[in-house]
Amino acid sequence: MKASWEKIEKNVGVLEVEVNEDRVSEALDKAFKKVVAKVNVPGFRKGKVPRAMFEKKFGIESLYQDALDFILPEAYVQAVQEAGITPVDRPEVDVEQFGKGQTLKFKATVTVKPEVALGEYKGLEIEAADVNVTDEEIQDELDRQQQRHAELAVVEEGAAENGDITVIDFEGFVNGEAFEGGKAEKYSLELGSNSFIPGFEDQVVGMAIGETKDVNVTFPEEYQAEELKGQAAVFKVTLHELKRKNLPALDDEFAKDVSEFDTLDEYKADIKTRLEEKKAKDAEVKKEVDVVAKASANAEVEIPAAMVETELAQMIKEFERRLSGQGLNLELYYQFSGQNEAALKEQMKDDANTRVRNNLVLEAIAAAEKIEASDADVDAEIAKVAEQFKKTTEEVREIFEANGSLEGMKEDLALRKTVEFLLSNSK
Repeated sequence: MKASWEKIEKNVGVLEVEVNEDRVSEALDKAFKKVVAKVNVPGFRKGKVPRAMFEKKFGIESLYQDALDFILPEAYVQAVQEAGITPVDRPEVDVEQFGKGQTLKFKATVTVKPEVALGEYKGLEIEAADVNVTDEEIQDELDRQQQRHAELAVVEEGAAENGDITVIDFEGFVNGEAFEGGKAEKYSLELGSNSFIPGFEDQVVGMAIGETKDVNVTFPEEYQAEELKGQAAVFKVTLHELKRKNLPALDDEFAKDVSEFDTLDEYKADIKTRLEEKKAKDAEVKKEVDVVAKASANAEVEIPAAMVETELAQMIKEFERRLSGQGLNLELYYQFSGQNEAALKEQMKDDANTRVRNNLVLEAIAAAEKIEASDADVDAEIAKVAEQFKKTTEEVREIFEANGSLEGMKEDLALRKTVEFLLSNSK
């Protein structure tokens, strides 16, 4: 097989490949065995039609597509390896010659991983984060715990306030017409949760039990329902019930109820310790983010759109997994947020671009500094995973090898070591 690579613009090039006649013949043989098992020819059992008779009746061309399906992927992968390129998207393949007794000639237009021109990445100045814990931060945490342990009490009289749990009926209208999905009865809504269309909850504040009111809102431009985007709507809302949080007193009894401590002062001291630990960890993470961001900003690289799209798809999957942990899914999220997949992708696009750029720059620094993950690094990481999931290291290694994830682990470890290198060489 022959393969040649020529870059034509930025991160796009053409891979020209020629595959010899023997491999073409083998692919045609495989295609015949696949197809002949499915055809019916009078006088012959399935799979027993002679090759010459098959070609006479159906034509050799009837085998070409299946033969190409056999030969093209394998030839493409081999050509990529020979050319020493790293594709980041599906190639556009143009078959120029293929047939019985011929070589296969094809061109593949390929988007490849871009080259990075590194700038300064040693001696970068990183600002230290403030890790001191203030009295206000301790009080904020106490207030959160107070909210968590509040008791709900039914409100018999009075108006709805921010933070109340309301039970409402509502029906939405656009241009006087009710729309699908805009009606519910005895719906529980916490005012101030921002779970409804902007402006809805603010107008429920102040309503009295039994009151019916028109709530005027405008659907966001990025709302998932196409017919409602940017539309003005009126919701007829009836308030049936109100529940209000009764906050416990912040005293020694509260400390005993929510912690292992006997006094509020001891509990506050523990909160301070935990906040200090969190701030210290957050400060380390911030230093890592800042040093990578500075090294990345100093580099020059043109990122292919395909890499950003791939990263976006991965980010959507990660987001969906997080939603699953909260008992939600993407469909419910879109309903609650008024977004759709396109809007969510647009929201994540800048972060996806940053992640791709940072990884490319870190890979380039790792290559320049010859930073690699050693066998000992891999063994240590496998041991951590084994301890976390209560498995043996042999079991964990087998799982990674079976999934083809071991190489990905080595790449991730190398990137981590590169970040450590940047930090150790920063000011």
